[in-house]
Order: sequence, then C-alpha cells, then structure tokens
Amino acid sequence: MIIGVPKEIKREEYRVAVTPAGAAELVTAGHELLVENGSGCGSGFPDDSYRQSGAALVTREELFRRAELIVKVKEPLPEEFGLLRQGQTLFTYLHLAPNRELTIFLMERRITALAYETLDVRGSLPLLAPMSEVAGLMAPLAAAWCLQKIRGGAGLLPTGAVGVRPAKALILGAGSVGYHAARVALNIGMETVVLNRGIERLRQIDELTGGRVRTGMLVSENIRAEIRDADVIITAVLIPGARAPLLIPREMLAVMKKGAVIVDVAVDQGGCAATTRPTTHDDPTYIVDDIVHYAVANMPGAYPRTSTLALTNATLPYVRMLADLGIERAIAEKPDLATAVNVRDGRIVHPSLAASLGGNRPT
Repeated sequence: MIIGVPKEIKREEYRVAVTPAGAAELVTAGHELLVENGSGCGSGFPDDSYRQSGAALVTREELFRRAELIVKVKEPLPEEFGLLRQGQTLFTYLHLAPNRELTIFLMERRITALAYETLDVRGSLPLLAPMSEVAGLMAPLAAAWCLQKIRGGAGLLPTGAVGVRPAKALILGAGSVGYHAARVALNIGMETVVLNRGIERLRQIDELTGGRVRTGMLVSENIRAEIRDADVIITAVLIPGARAPLLIPREMLAVMKKGAVIVDVAVDQGGCAATTRPTTHDDPTYIVDDIVHYAVANMPGAYPRTSTLALTNATLPYVRMLADLGIERAIAEKPDLATAVNVRDGRIVHPSLAASLGGNRPT
C-alpha cells in the first residue's frame, strides 16, 4: 500500500504521524511510504532520517495525489480539502462532533475516515490515551502559568508558601486526563478535588493518591459548590465521538473567583465550558467575566518530541493492520479498527457522532 505522511499545517503543530523507526517498519513490510519534506523536523526527525529508513521524501502535492492511506496527527484544515481525493483513507485525530464542515466534506468526497480518538478496545481508548496523558500532565502547569497576575490571573502561586494556603484545583472528569492532571496538581502542592460520574474511577484515584485527593460525583450541584472557591478548573470529560458535555454554563462564571483559570482540555470536542473557544500556543488565553480561559486545541503539540513518540508507539500497529490487510478487510476483520471508522461511503457510521450531528447525513 502507498502510505502518505504529510506535514501538519495546524498552527503551532510540530508533531508527525510516523517516526523514522515506524517508517522503516512499514517499508520492511513491503509498503511504499511517502513523507512530505520537513514533516518530522519539528519533532527532531530530519528528512535524512526518513530517507535512511527507506521512505521517499516528496512534495505535498505528490503525496496527496499518490497515497492510498493518509496518516496524520490532526484533522485536515480547509486548505487541505482540495488535496484529498475520492477513495482515499484518512487515519488521524478527527474530532468531528463540533466540526460539521469537515464532516460534510468527508462525506461528499467519500473519504473513509478513521479517528484515533474513537478506536475502542474493550472500553479503553488506546490511541487517545497517550495524548490524554500528556494533556493531563500539562494542564496544571498551564494553569499555574495563567494564574500569574500579568496573564490576567489572581496572582496566586499554586504551591502556596509558608503560612499561605495553596491554590485549589477542581478537576472535572477522572479519565486519563483527569487522573494525570490530579497527580501533577497534587504533587506541586495544590489542594485537589476531582469530580466524576463513575464511582469506581474515583475509588481508584483515592487509592492511588492515599486519600490526598478529595473526590465527589460529577453533578451540577457539586460543580457549583466546588467552583466557588476554585482557583483552577480543569475540564477533562470525554464522550467518544460525541460533543463534550456542557458542564460550566456562562452564568456559572459569575460565582467564580476573579482571576480563576479554566483549562478546557475538552476543547477539541467543543469544550465543557459555554465560553470556550479554541486558542493556539502562541496566543493561548483570553478572559471572559474576569475568568482566564486556556483552550489550546492541540496541547500536546507544545512538546512534540515526547508527544510524537508516545502517539506513534500506539498508532503504528493499527497503521500496519490497515496497510497489511487492506482497508476493507482490516475494517471487516478487526473489530477495534471498525470502532475508529467515523465516515464511510458518504455516511456517518459512528453512532455517537451521528447523534451529535443529527443523523447520518447532516445538512
């Protein structure tokens, strides 16, 4: 199979979808790998490292024209729509629920679109997990930066100081993002509270942290009670394939402390706060009603070397499956891969995505 790895063009995105080591594995398996010039440079992988792995370095136009399978990190932007052709397969983070324009394009162009974030293995999301881990570890650090007075924050040092209480972090969701965010927040000395809808995950966090993290159920009453004195709110709730739930309506900002920070890790799926809108690494924050919002849509892209290695460790086996078996056979024979399919043959085939967008053929 001819596999294409284009350079990411999303603003401040330096990750790459296949490493030179991964390229060597695919080439050894008999596949032709096309890599766009400069694709890996942001992650510390120069073009020569791909050549030495047996990949062909090509222009963007040639890559999209020839490749049967396009492997990316982030969703195609409108500037890339004209490069994709009917019959191609796309494997990447798609986050289609809040992106009707891209969804309709993929249907009209009859692209087979598989999303990393919906690939399900017995209830786990192995292709989302590595980037959720990175985003979770980053979130309290981003919040600490935002708490600086010069950034619009309350001017609180998250760790506190002798005789001064630390900041309070409220984490909504206890999945991979929430757990790792709680771990970092706790370790830098913040008072840490985690709310989640499932009791088992809260029990695990309680055991893993020796009871040092306060836990509760994720319901509106608890959110409103805890958010009043929270200095940092990290939203980390995911419904695979669907839009993120609205947990912080606009009016709730009025009960929050002036200079508090919302880090909305769920921004890729539309965000958990009504006031969330995507931002970028070079302009990461904005202020609404005296509340600092950090909503970078590709948080792990800030650390591309770590993120690329973690991501491709997880994705490469599935790229191999698609290439070795062929797209149709891989989807038919590998149930895990079937859960990643969001759009196929001009229709939305993922149930949660269809529900979010109002059917299999949104208008």
